Amino acid sequence: MTRSGRAAQVAPSPFTAALGAACADVRTRAVDRLSRAHDASHYVLTPRAVAVAADVAEVSRILAAARVHRVPVTFRSGGTSLSGQAGTTGVLVDTRRAFRRVTVDDDGRTVRAQPGATVRSVNARLARYGRKLGPDPASEIACTIGGVVANNSSGMSCGTHANTYRTLASAILVLPSGTVIDTGAPEAAERLRAEEPEIHDGLLRLRDRVRADPHSVATLTRLHAIKNTMGYGLNAFLDHDDPLHILEHLVIGSEGTLAFVAEAAFHTLPVLQESATGLLIFADLADATASLRALVDAGFATVELLDAASLRVAQRDPQAPDELRALDIADHAALLVEYQCASADELADRLAQAPAVFDTLPLAAPGALTTDASTRSRLWHIRKGLYTAVAGARPSGTTALLEDVAVPVDLLGETCSRLIGLFERHGYTDSVIFGHAKDGNIHFLINERFDDPRSLARYEAFTDDMVDVVLSAGGTLKAEHGTGRIMAPYVRRQYGDELYEVMWAVKRLIDPQQQLNPGVLLTEDPNAHVRDLKVAPTVESEVDRCVECGYCEPVCPSRDLTLTPRERIVLRRELQAARERGDDALARELEQQYEYDGVETCAVDGMCQTACPVLINTGDLVRRLRAESAPAPARALGKAAAAHWGPVTRVGAVALDVAAAVPTPLPAFATRAARAVLGADRVPLYSGDLPSGGGPRRVLAAEDPEAVYFSSCTTTMFGAEHGDGVSESFVRLCERAGVRLATPDDLPSLCCGTPWKSKGLSEGYATMTARVAASLRRATDDGRLPVVCDASSCTEGLQLLLDAAGEAGVRVIDSVAFVADRVLPSLPPAARVPSVTLHPTCSSTHLGLDAALRAVAAAAAEVVVVPEDWGCCAFAGDRGMLHPELTASATQREAAEVRAAASTHHASLNRTCEIGMSRATGERYEHILEVLDAALT
Repeated sequence: MTRSGRAAQVAPSPFTAALGAACADVRTRAVDRLSRAHDASHYVLTPRAVAVAADVAEVSRILAAARVHRVPVTFRSGGTSLSGQAGTTGVLVDTRRAFRRVTVDDDGRTVRAQPGATVRSVNARLARYGRKLGPDPASEIACTIGGVVANNSSGMSCGTHANTYRTLASAILVLPSGTVIDTGAPEAAERLRAEEPEIHDGLLRLRDRVRADPHSVATLTRLHAIKNTMGYGLNAFLDHDDPLHILEHLVIGSEGTLAFVAEAAFHTLPVLQESATGLLIFADLADATASLRALVDAGFATVELLDAASLRVAQRDPQAPDELRALDIADHAALLVEYQCASADELADRLAQAPAVFDTLPLAAPGALTTDASTRSRLWHIRKGLYTAVAGARPSGTTALLEDVAVPVDLLGETCSRLIGLFERHGYTDSVIFGHAKDGNIHFLINERFDDPRSLARYEAFTDDMVDVVLSAGGTLKAEHGTGRIMAPYVRRQYGDELYEVMWAVKRLIDPQQQLNPGVLLTEDPNAHVRDLKVAPTVESEVDRCVECGYCEPVCPSRDLTLTPRERIVLRRELQAARERGDDALARELEQQYEYDGVETCAVDGMCQTACPVLINTGDLVRRLRAESAPAPARALGKAAAAHWGPVTRVGAVALDVAAAVPTPLPAFATRAARAVLGADRVPLYSGDLPSGGGPRRVLAAEDPEAVYFSSCTTTMFGAEHGDGVSESFVRLCERAGVRLATPDDLPSLCCGTPWKSKGLSEGYATMTARVAASLRRATDDGRLPVVCDASSCTEGLQLLLDAAGEAGVRVIDSVAFVADRVLPSLPPAARVPSVTLHPTCSSTHLGLDAALRAVAAAAAEVVVVPEDWGCCAFAGDRGMLHPELTASATQREAAEVRAAASTHHASLNRTCEIGMSRATGERYEHILEVLDAALT
């Protein structure tokens, strides 16, 4: 159970020098190595170094340097890695950042994607063609193409017919020798023969060896008739004749042990737009599993199993349907079923036949299907959220293990019953079983402590018993999640001696130095699955709930600069573990490095919460850390600023006016000098792209107003790109529609409180909270009138402030939503501009404003574009001025897409985000209400 590679800082060595010569971005700091030591599995190994590869040439050079120094190499692109296949004590090659390109070909019939692109991002680009990838893992938000290929991913509806193995068209492979082969190139077969003759001829010999053994052929045919990701996919020797395509398909599911896949091309599937979903309740597992054949024959595309324990968990979900909430669960089980059809007529035919199918089933409650999108979404939510609902509520200090197996469908019920018996025998009373029943593929989850020898012994005994149960049913020990470390010791038992030796022959042929990901997929160590186990010390609420799944990472604005939310959390665990061990040197090093990487460069935008299945907002953690470390002078200054906010905003505006009136180098030099003395996280950096100051906020009065207008103080600090700004545009739009507005009488002194909250200045936040709550209570007539705000981040901040003050009766509406709902219907048609590119914001996502944003944009522009790579710009009030590198990193991909779109107008719904996007793209971003106002003028 020893943890590998714990040294805080790797000492310089000939290898690290060689690695630095091979790759421009090599990291050996403790914060880099330890943050990347973690994934969603229950293993943790610390790399000697992290190399962030920029291209295929760097990957080849890294492999060469590692080969000379005999250092193992593991590739990581992103995702969940549930079986422990993404860790190493050697060099970890991060291929998330420079390998995200997606290219759609042949009207969407094929797509080429690099390993860092997520399944969701690929499908987003295919959506306009009505196509999608075959593999449909539930973790699509985080699961990358690298992970899809490495694990031969499948999912809920693709079965074995449309998994990665079946839909791969070609791949660009970097072999351990450094040879690069594009299997889709016309000369690829000849190139493999010429440049890698031993591999070419060796694969032919192994092909003939496998085919000549009837037992091997029968075993492979049986095991690959169900979902199977155990060991190498030796079915490639049966399915393909030539060495090129055998190699290409052996790499699928090889978990980074044979080659680096620099790009994969896939045949895509049509998106079936018409769906109907239902949750069928049965008295027990036996009745549910006995019904599978009838449901599959009836054409259901997905049939998902939930056992009684799963249903009890699902009952607690706020989105659970009423009939499930009302169910008195005993031994019940359920099947979540869905029709997926190409046309409404086809779906109507299916729905007409469904009652007759249901009449033949031993249902414990009437069966019904729904086409309502909201209800269908709720049903899938409870299914997809099972793992994290259980894992997130696990006892502090335990680690969650999600396992998956597959058996022939007719043995599924018996297997589930035997597994439940194992849970009871070994004391895993909180375990659940769920999964893809149509494929005989189930997942089960247990929570375990690995710092307790008795618990470890229990886990070992359970694993041995579970292996016996699955193999006795003719099943496979890993259906979807890959062999990894957890099942590597059991590969021989599943396949037998002959095929096991063939697998080792494949490994030695392609990777003779055993350089790529050793210990993963194949091992001669019978105890490998209980080494390097993860221990989860108790730290704090956000940290303790985290299951390290990585769903948060693709939406984090700092992911390409410093840390992701998962990494921020795991470093808190590493820091606590170091303290408990008495490793003061490591603790000090982590604390020092975490200040910039973990705290200063977090945008606290909360986008991580939108993706987190257990709803962790890492921004809350960072805000608390900022509050704990805020020095007394900063807290006093924050409180004083809150007490005199009107004059403070005017001073800020005048300062920007002065800076704009003098040569840019003068204010830029002054702020750089101040930052050198006071710190980069204290003094904003002036740059020439910042606007001049804005004007004071107008106080409005009206008889019998319909709403209270709370204009953002950012309009005072920062002037408009042109014209007179969003405040005046909003007022004019309301006047045109006959909507009467009033403002608080003390509006210039009010703020939503976000500047204090985000910086952890609690005294200043409390001062502003009290003032705003009292003011809005008066202005809204104790909540009778809604409050309308013209900056989405301020809308969100204002609602949070009022909630904190106990003013739940005061409603806050963003100006875009207000205009879309109340103003647009009363406006005349606009002379629409040709096109507008929109930048939704993190706060508009939290508030659910994106549909209203599109509606307003459609009223103002002929063509509306939302970049597929849009994300939080990380300007975050003043964060983009304190750390411009954060916004530059966060907006890089979106900016490239914006420039390619070449729209005539660019808009958002938050002033500071508009500044950030103007800086990133060189285009003039303004509030979408300004665009609409100008179109009506």
